[in-house]
Amino acid sequence: MNIKEINTVYFLGVGGIGMSALARYFLTQGCQVYGYDKTKTALTIQLEKEGIQIHYQEDVAFIKELFPSEEGLGVGQNLICYTPAIPNNNKELSYFRDNNFEILKRSQVLGLISQNYFTIAIAGTHGKTTTSSMVAHVLNTCGVDCIAFLGGISLNFNSNLLLNNNAKVLVVEADEFDRSFLTLSPDIALITSLDADHLDVYEAKNEMIKSYQDFVNRIKKGGVLITKPGYIKTLKVNEGIHYKTYGLQKETDFTAKKIRVKGGSYFVDVAYEEKDITEIELGLPGIHNVENAVGAFAIANCLAVDGEKIKQALSSFQGVHRRFEYQLKTPSLIYIDDYAHHPTELEFCIKSVRELYPNKKITGIFQPHLYSRTRDFVEEFAANLSLLDELILLDIYPAREEPIKGITSAVIFDKVTSIEKIALQKDELLNYIANHDYEVLLTLGAGDIDVFVQPIKELLIKKLAKVDL
Repeated sequence: MNIKEINTVYFLGVGGIGMSALARYFLTQGCQVYGYDKTKTALTIQLEKEGIQIHYQEDVAFIKELFPSEEGLGVGQNLICYTPAIPNNNKELSYFRDNNFEILKRSQVLGLISQNYFTIAIAGTHGKTTTSSMVAHVLNTCGVDCIAFLGGISLNFNSNLLLNNNAKVLVVEADEFDRSFLTLSPDIALITSLDADHLDVYEAKNEMIKSYQDFVNRIKKGGVLITKPGYIKTLKVNEGIHYKTYGLQKETDFTAKKIRVKGGSYFVDVAYEEKDITEIELGLPGIHNVENAVGAFAIANCLAVDGEKIKQALSSFQGVHRRFEYQLKTPSLIYIDDYAHHPTELEFCIKSVRELYPNKKITGIFQPHLYSRTRDFVEEFAANLSLLDELILLDIYPAREEPIKGITSAVIFDKVTSIEKIALQKDELLNYIANHDYEVLLTLGAGDIDVFVQPIKELLIKKLAKVDL
């Protein structure tokens, strides 16, 4: 399929963060773009404003009119793209399959686009969204013409898509879910982490590691793998592929040192190639984001960007929507929203908050994501949520899964050792918050907890106003 010949595109699951970036891309290429999603969200509303036609009920009659079955799809000028999050019994998906249309996954379409660019792919079970957004911002700020497909809304771009008509470089978040990243053949690949995740797909961590090995094997000859020193021992690098290491350890090629916190910001020196770039200011808290920044530094260095320019670019990086995003920051009340949905991510987030606000009470509202992830990591979830002073636990957000017998949020709740904890239904949450006081409040999770962020923020602002009076 020739991507450049397509003029009509249909997205099943257009409201997903990765799908929406592709939809925006094809719209800017002059294509007619249509989509289905089961839920209207702030993102789908924005897509509609941009000119993408979206509907929210399965409507086979509509797509029959767009794509008559006798014409076929994926032939010539038409493309249909779907996300694996769409259930197999979706009527529109069934129509396309029953009539032998060619249907491509989101990852396959991204792989086709990447063939036209020098590709930088950021993978890993944690940190890939922030790191890929950092890389895109640094390269863009330093004058490297690039486009980027991101797994979150960059606050610098106010989008999950960066476009540049002169671009020869592509920055892309490489997702291991459903082995999606195996459609890419990167020139530079960075792997942030290899903690077990998506065991609903892989069943065991060693199977996930095999998939990452397959990803490493897809790096183009003469290309570069950038990762942590321990992962170099886990992942075999083919002959003809260069590798560089980064992290907090002294023996790495790109090393963070003299890390300190001043005025709510991290400052770090980066040592590499017998050079030191000092006093790099990072607005994002957390030692994990120091590592992410060093990884972004390493990628920019591979493209011969000057170290002092990288420093300036990193200092202006504003972050990613729902990645340690401050909603309120006052002397008496802090409210932070974060996408953390894996035990390691929760640990990073909560410890970062504790480091910044050591003398304040920290309350976390957590919504578990997936029955299988809850089952697989119940002990780890409980241990890391116990780092909070107070826990408000919601029901599991099922996403693509059917319930698993015996697995509810109660299996986590019972093991949490925080002195204060309560389990609530979603419809009880706002009333509970309205009747309690907070010093530092966190919303945590990858489900639909984000729909509460604005209402919670408004509630807290009203409470602050009453205090000021």
